[in-house]
Amino acid sequence: MAAQISQQEINDVLWKACDSFRGTIDATEYKEYILTMLFVKYISDVWQDHYDEYKKQFGNEAERIKRKMERERFVLPEEGSFYYLFDNREAANLGELINIALEKIEMANKAKLTNVFRNIDFNSESRLGNTRQRNRILKLMLEDFGDPKLNLRPSRIGSLDIIGGAYEYLIGRFAADAGKKAGEFYTPPEVSILLSKLLDPKPGERICDPAAGSGSLLLKCASHVRKTYGSDDCPLFGQEAISSTWALCMMNMFLHNENSPRIEWGDTLLEPKLIENDKLMRFEVVVANPPFSLDKWGADKAGEEAKRFNRWHRGTPPKSKGDYAFISHMIETTTQGTGRVGVVVPHGVLFRGGAEGAIRKAFIEENLLDAVIGLPPNLFFGTGIPAAILVFRRDRGERTEVLFIDASREFNSGKNQNLLREDVELAKIIETYHARQTVDKYSYLASRDEIRENDFNLNIPRYVDTFEEEGEVDIVAVQERIIDIEKELAEVREQMAVCLRELGL
Repeated sequence: MAAQISQQEINDVLWKACDSFRGTIDATEYKEYILTMLFVKYISDVWQDHYDEYKKQFGNEAERIKRKMERERFVLPEEGSFYYLFDNREAANLGELINIALEKIEMANKAKLTNVFRNIDFNSESRLGNTRQRNRILKLMLEDFGDPKLNLRPSRIGSLDIIGGAYEYLIGRFAADAGKKAGEFYTPPEVSILLSKLLDPKPGERICDPAAGSGSLLLKCASHVRKTYGSDDCPLFGQEAISSTWALCMMNMFLHNENSPRIEWGDTLLEPKLIENDKLMRFEVVVANPPFSLDKWGADKAGEEAKRFNRWHRGTPPKSKGDYAFISHMIETTTQGTGRVGVVVPHGVLFRGGAEGAIRKAFIEENLLDAVIGLPPNLFFGTGIPAAILVFRRDRGERTEVLFIDASREFNSGKNQNLLREDVELAKIIETYHARQTVDKYSYLASRDEIRENDFNLNIPRYVDTFEEEGEVDIVAVQERIIDIEKELAEVREQMAVCLRELGL
């Protein structure tokens, strides 16, 4: 058996493969080519690994091997294999061959991959250049992925986690290069872990992300169920508006061995697609990192919306800020008595007035808001502004207080982004959330009356006092130090004057 390879080695080879595109097209565009080819390479290696295993087991019994391969998790047509493409990397119509390969993979795996590759065009002149340039880029990419170090056979990499980890690694690196667009498809892993621990999804509970992005938040929730409860019973649902990001999400799910998630493509606010019996589906756990303050989110359709789903019965959010549209949708899709919501929001959501203030008041008076957690700045790619997490629960019972946590000052400084360590900063947030106690300069358990007195303003500094008194100043010592400095300055000036005279200046 070949020597096993580490996660870091795979990550390094994959990042090097991006060199074929750098300087030609933007990272926001070439990410889908790299991630799609990673997907094709992985399923090709898995297919070949299993075929060789059966060949060793059954020898020349071709029919028996064929039956075994037909029961695999996916089917790989010969012309859909990475190795078929690699052998044809000098072809004049290479982009077209890759498109055909993706189509064949889709057709052979309709239940899991229908339409996943529909908007990924390896033969696009507008994005990859003329035929000569396009063929050169694609040939180099295939050769990078053909690097022996990137042998992704299970017998070599040991587990599915390493390929899922590589996929998440690339998505994170692309997000770092993507600037403001990064938030459209990436939630930092520590924030996803925090949300999964705050909401604590349990086996059998339906988990939904209405702004699914690349699916990392849903996957962290599924991972929480497996690690905490030892169960694979974690049905995943979601919707994503951007077609290429939806495709990344579906591939990400597949590579993480999630075989039956229901992830819809479409605009959650304008056209929710997670519907049962012509009503919004209900979920025990709803999580999201929706676009901050989305403009033109669909406020003009509120009248039509009320007739069918009535998600904004507490008030229509302003047309230039869709934050409360997402929050209202999320709450309306939770199960009565058990539903929990965790949503990442900009701080303006905590205190802006007008329609947003009225909606915020309604949430509090209905006893839905459970916690407000302030996060450190510079956690999210594309924006340095700090964000907050709002936790809503339908299982609060007689509990009416709202817990405020100011975690904005505790983080680990990374090279480009601040980080939250799972065993340090995240652990403290989770422990404080479950204890629901006031901790000096960190958390405060506010009564509903206090929040009313603050006119339903949830700005965290109103509740958590982080002011640090400065120590007393010793005026006499300061004065003595000033006198000493003045003496030193006079001596230096005298020495400089001597030097200048000697130089004739």
